[in-house]
Amino acid sequence: MRFNLFVNALKLLNSTKKPNLLVVNVRSLTSAAPTSDAVAPTTRPPPVEARNPGEEQRSLHIAVIGVPNVGKSTFINNTVNHRVCPTSAKVHTTRQSSTAICTTGQTQLVFYDTPGLVTQHEIRRHHLDQSFKSAYRHAIQHADIIAVVHDASNGWTRKELHPTVLDTLKAYSHLPSFLVLNKIDALKSKRMLLDLIKTLTNDTLTAGKRAAPGSTAVDPPAKEVRLNKREFSWSHFSDVFLVSAMTGSGLQELQHYLVGQAKPRAWKYPADKHTDSRPEAQIVESVRARLLDYLPQEIPYNLKCELEYYSVEKNVIYTSVQVQCPTTRIERLICGEGNGKLRQITERVTSDLVEMFGQAVSLTISTVAKGKKSPS
Repeated sequence: MRFNLFVNALKLLNSTKKPNLLVVNVRSLTSAAPTSDAVAPTTRPPPVEARNPGEEQRSLHIAVIGVPNVGKSTFINNTVNHRVCPTSAKVHTTRQSSTAICTTGQTQLVFYDTPGLVTQHEIRRHHLDQSFKSAYRHAIQHADIIAVVHDASNGWTRKELHPTVLDTLKAYSHLPSFLVLNKIDALKSKRMLLDLIKTLTNDTLTAGKRAAPGSTAVDPPAKEVRLNKREFSWSHFSDVFLVSAMTGSGLQELQHYLVGQAKPRAWKYPADKHTDSRPEAQIVESVRARLLDYLPQEIPYNLKCELEYYSVEKNVIYTSVQVQCPTTRIERLICGEGNGKLRQITERVTSDLVEMFGQAVSLTISTVAKGKKSPS
């Protein structure tokens, strides 16, 4: 049956009609709204229909993993329909695992946003903490299922899963996993997407040879086990989804899938909670994320952000963050002429925080270098 669906999809792609953007998993092939060259506005998935109030509570915990800059945080934000995870265009925006919560009907979905899987060389290059490499393990150990986010738009890497991803899947093969091909709106050839599914899953899904989750259950080894370098696919994905986290395409179907996988058990968090992160930590991480966007090359990785003040008065958040710079030259670069760049950064972060907290925010960002503080 699934093989027939794959064949029908190829016929659709070969037709003379302009192809639509496809939202695919192994059980169905449905077309979504066609894309255009213009950047489409983000359309987050609407809430799933409420269940019977008398029905028992259900939940699912999802560890979201992948290499840096594949769009994990954006994927989570738009799936839970709330800005929880700070995002930027540079790698290593997420420095530690964070939790995003989506409660719909009687089901609670808990997403663990993890730092990009890295090598020891990358840890040294970007001044990352040594715990950075093991942060994802903690998330997986609390998860029911693993979501692997893969960048389908990157022509250099899209045809193979990174060795660190494969190592992780092998180490935790007792957990079910599914593949999320992200940024599909950047691809012109839709046939390429279906070929990509065959390649990355070792053709175990398109021909109906679905791997049974748990069929290769093993205890996680104490150390990571390197796979053969020639391996670039994983044969045990239970499903594959094609999405654009930026535009929201494909996220509604994925959310429905996760709701269907939820387990009967009491919720871990209140229904109105979106994250377990403290607001002070979210503010600092939001500032650091925007510094990554506004500053060139490796400069933002050498900065340290600290919260100076936080208070909530009459439903307004008043907060101040200090950016510690290694040299006065870098401090001047952050501030810009007449503090123009610093004002831009402050305005952008303030907008992020208003969206994150749903209330007014008064933010001050100051800089300091060699003990001398500049005006903000």
